[in-house]
Amino acid sequence: MSEEKDHSEQLTATEPIAPDGLSVNPRAVCSVCTRLYRDPKILPCLHTFCLDCIKQLEPFSVAAGRHRDGPEQEGRDGEVTKEARKEKRVNVTVLCPDCDSEVDLPPSGPVGLSTDHLALDEVFLETLVSNGPLGCDLCGESRAESRCEVCCVNLCEFCFQAHRRQTRTASHPIQQLQDLKSRGRLCRPVLCAVHPGQELRLFCQPCDLPVCLECATTLHSEHRCCPTHEVIGCQRDRIRTLVTVRLRPHLQRLEQTLQKVEVSQKALQTRVEATANEMRAFARGYASAVEAHCLALLRRLDELHLQCRNQLHLQKAQLQQALSDVRDGVDFADRLLSCGSDAEILSAKGVTLRRLSSLAEGSCDDQLAALVPDDGSGIRFDPQGMAGELSGYPVVGVIHFKALDPNKCTIEGEGLQQASEGQQAHFTLVCRDSAGDQMAHGGDPVLVSIVHRERKHCAVESTLVDNNDGSYKVSYRPDEAGTYSVWVCVKAQHVKGSPFVLNVTKKLRHHTGMFHCCSFCSSGGAKEARCGCPGTMPGGFQGCGHSHKGHPGKPHWSCCGSTTEKSECLPACVIKAVSAGKHLRTVAL
Repeated sequence: MSEEKDHSEQLTATEPIAPDGLSVNPRAVCSVCTRLYRDPKILPCLHTFCLDCIKQLEPFSVAAGRHRDGPEQEGRDGEVTKEARKEKRVNVTVLCPDCDSEVDLPPSGPVGLSTDHLALDEVFLETLVSNGPLGCDLCGESRAESRCEVCCVNLCEFCFQAHRRQTRTASHPIQQLQDLKSRGRLCRPVLCAVHPGQELRLFCQPCDLPVCLECATTLHSEHRCCPTHEVIGCQRDRIRTLVTVRLRPHLQRLEQTLQKVEVSQKALQTRVEATANEMRAFARGYASAVEAHCLALLRRLDELHLQCRNQLHLQKAQLQQALSDVRDGVDFADRLLSCGSDAEILSAKGVTLRRLSSLAEGSCDDQLAALVPDDGSGIRFDPQGMAGELSGYPVVGVIHFKALDPNKCTIEGEGLQQASEGQQAHFTLVCRDSAGDQMAHGGDPVLVSIVHRERKHCAVESTLVDNNDGSYKVSYRPDEAGTYSVWVCVKAQHVKGSPFVLNVTKKLRHHTGMFHCCSFCSSGGAKEARCGCPGTMPGGFQGCGHSHKGHPGKPHWSCCGSTTEKSECLPACVIKAVSAGKHLRTVAL
């Protein structure tokens, strides 16, 4: 009978799931193999799987232990006895494929797990509904019309009569398949696994297991066994109380918490999407601002290009014109000298010399040597420079143009306007760019020329010191007094105000001798009187009007040959040598 049961369950389990495309009851399908249950077993976590599927699970952990009903015994030498070693068991732990919980298998292995009879009922009903007409499980030829609830086989009419005629199966309850199909629920007895054909009608309280009548008289003869209907009420109440009092409230809290998590997930997704949209909008706006800033930089670069190109064009035009003028003058002079007669040379001599002199005076080799065309090396792009904000977005990247502009250069110091004969003087040239900012480096071509305005060949040598910060110190020492022209050129171009007018004054000679009023007075006012220096009294004389002892009140002058103005006699007989309104020396007699 057990072979018929195994054969029937094997045929049922090997049926494909929903071959006609109909939906399958999920309670009849194993989640591991995705087929109808084959000998379904319940894990301690209350998830059901096929016995073969459980056997194929890899052990999560394996530990040696002893059976809980067999206490360990020790011998005299402290070793475990042979009986105790027999009670040793291996505890195998596997992970549930559904909940990933660690569950312990019974010592007998997966076979010792409880059978899920509800799953078997679902499998039979699914087979009955989805597969349509069923064949007989015994003869395999005729259409099945009934089912033995004890043997769990489908029977045709002929096999049904034979099943009834056999002594062992005559008392088995048999249900019509049509009644089972219309009822939608399979009600069949649960049979004992140890005694096939025996229904589990008793409950062993010490073992806490349902047993059949033969198990109660043999294996559980010393245990208190009572009918299942007497204990089912208490057991149902225990399960119902545990579910109602503790698990259902916990289930509701879990559902509420899960709902909050799901709401938070939706809110998170909404917030992330909104933030992503803000970031995309920011990126688009920032990209637009960067593009606009790039266009502005390109326009600025075009302006600088045009400025430098115009300057080069102007320099080129000036040089071409100067070259043409000099070439024409030289060609005319060469032709006049080589081809002209004496009369022709003399006739054109005046205008030729004037033109050649003008060209010679206008030419300056130093200026040409200092001419350095601007090749745009001062244009520099700084990608890290802050460029302010554009449309509310901060942008970076600026163009620096430190091209020197002679019109913006400035000169500092009094040495550019006035100086004294034979004394050191200086002034400072500060080179600036087109924005008026001081250049940050030196090395610019600077030309300084100081020439006497009346005597062209009288020039003052100057010294130029590069401070390497855009400033240059110019020092000079004039040897003669007079008016000078000061040329200050940068890149062969005059700075603003150049050429400048420099006034060099004559050096004052201070009186170094003694003034002896008494020498003049004792001489009776003679112009040729000798001073104690000695020195001759120069010029005329005039009475001072003072009279005192030893002083006749006669006029007198300063002596020692100094270029001084007239001195006057004081009541204390003190002479002041005066020159250009300043007292040079005072001597008390």
